[in-house]
Amino acid sequence: MTTVRINASDAVSIETGALIIGVHTTPEGPRPAPGGEGLDQALDGRLAEILTTMGFTGKAEEVVKIPTFGALPAPVAVAVGLGDAPEDGYDLETLRRAAGAAVRSLAGTASAALALPARTAEEAEAVALGGLLGAYDFTRYRTGGDRKAPVGELAVLSGAAGAEEAAAHAATLADSVALVRDLVNTPPSDLWPARFAEIAQETGGKAGLSVEVLDEVRLKEDGYGGIVGVGQGSVNPPRLVRVAYSHPEATRKVAFVGKGITFDSGGLSLKPSASMDWMKSDMGGAGAVFGALVAIARLGLRVNAVGYLCLAENMPSGSAQRPSDVLHTYSGKTVEVLDTDAEGRLVLIDGIARAAQDEPDVIIDVATLTGAQIVALGWRTAGVMANDDALREEVVRIAGEQGEGAWGMPLPAELRRGLDSAVADIANLQPERWGSMLAAGIFLREFVPESVQWAHIDMAGPAFNKGEPHGYTPKGGTGAMTRTLVAVAERYAGNGTSAQAV
Repeated sequence: MTTVRINASDAVSIETGALIIGVHTTPEGPRPAPGGEGLDQALDGRLAEILTTMGFTGKAEEVVKIPTFGALPAPVAVAVGLGDAPEDGYDLETLRRAAGAAVRSLAGTASAALALPARTAEEAEAVALGGLLGAYDFTRYRTGGDRKAPVGELAVLSGAAGAEEAAAHAATLADSVALVRDLVNTPPSDLWPARFAEIAQETGGKAGLSVEVLDEVRLKEDGYGGIVGVGQGSVNPPRLVRVAYSHPEATRKVAFVGKGITFDSGGLSLKPSASMDWMKSDMGGAGAVFGALVAIARLGLRVNAVGYLCLAENMPSGSAQRPSDVLHTYSGKTVEVLDTDAEGRLVLIDGIARAAQDEPDVIIDVATLTGAQIVALGWRTAGVMANDDALREEVVRIAGEQGEGAWGMPLPAELRRGLDSAVADIANLQPERWGSMLAAGIFLREFVPESVQWAHIDMAGPAFNKGEPHGYTPKGGTGAMTRTLVAVAERYAGNGTSAQAV
């Protein structure tokens, strides 16, 4: 596991395996950012010439390695692009991504020092967090080969007040994101609902969370028809896991609900094979909720927080639910199942209805819910819907501050008619494909009590990176929205105002 520390040394004196500096694009060529001037001086002012010769321009996340020729204790320097120099303070996400890209390029190096701009505690945390996230690698199933180990130790060069506390905060967040990435990357043969529940008990207990697990018997007895219906086709029965954290001085409570389909075949409404190979990631919402609760507990936030992991495996079999079945859900409402591949919303409505009984100030559900999210917003931007406009925009803003792309989406009233059922209170799918991300949000809203503020985050794309690594984001599981949920909890812990202000 990669560790991070704050070091007040300058770039020219620290002993490390590699020195990372930031570089800006200017009309005169690449120029070092604050923190990197020492390398230029050690190279007799020739840094820009060397970088230009190598074709390096300083555009964001561009990375190049150069030898220091003995001019520094570090044998190698890594220049990472920061784009144009800012007129005011640095954008924190720019620093995170730069640190992540640079650290990832140093796999196989024992240690590295980050001499990126870290003049404030906020900048130091961004550099530390980006570096830690960029160092992540999932190697559990690799038995050999030439894969290099991630950087073992990172030093962030900063003398800013509060930098050490900021780095510790970054380390806690990075640990939780890594936990979520590991869960998402784990193959479904090793992560079925009961196993996920066991991990929640083991890891959550160590973090100070209280953990309650409802097995398939309790789920049936207590009327969780949505979760039972989705999971009944699998030999691996479903689970509902409640993880909770409380603080003796807390005055507010947040509730998070996560979709946890440990593998989604589509059920009897079978997916095309090309759409199935990454469906191990369909539990990313539950992963994010669990990771966030672990971080909240470890940070000791002055807030009460509860998370619901709605876990099932959606498989076809003789016992699977059928299109046209009617489910009796925990809320008391009935749902006609028109498509068994619209299963995420069925487990979520049971979790949402149960979370409402905790009387939280807000419920936020997180889910890899619809392919329509990817069609509408792409692979990196989640859609956010809510029953309160101010809450929706606040969640979008918080996600943006964390560098987790999100965009506010409406819940058009006219789409509700498409969910009408001839035999039940509501159908789980509208017959038309148009606006189906929004229709899914409208479906979920039907199960939220009017007195409860609620937001829904559809992150089908952002939860899993099928492309090449970028910034601090690896290929595979990303841990998306974990940091956003923690930040929401921090807002509730930090004020006692209305829910709209979070």
